[in-house]
Amino acid sequence: MSRLLFLVAVVGLVYWLLKRFRNSATPVDKPVASEDMVSCAQCGVHQPKSESVSAAGKFFCCDEHRRQYESK
Repeated sequence: MSRLLFLVAVVGLVYWLLKRFRNSATPVDKPVASEDMVSCAQCGVHQPKSESVSAAGKFFCCDEHRRQYESK
């Protein structure tokens, strides 16, 4: 009976060590760099600054909205 308990303890220890080693070996994902969001001066939709169209210090979601805003 003591041999059985010893064997169960050894198997449990090996399982725990393998699980711990496997979790520490996985690479940690680097955080994604965030980007500034701007809203369209015409319709108010939010989008990344790099994808927006800018004119006269305002940001727009497309050229059509920029033209509509300028023609007001």
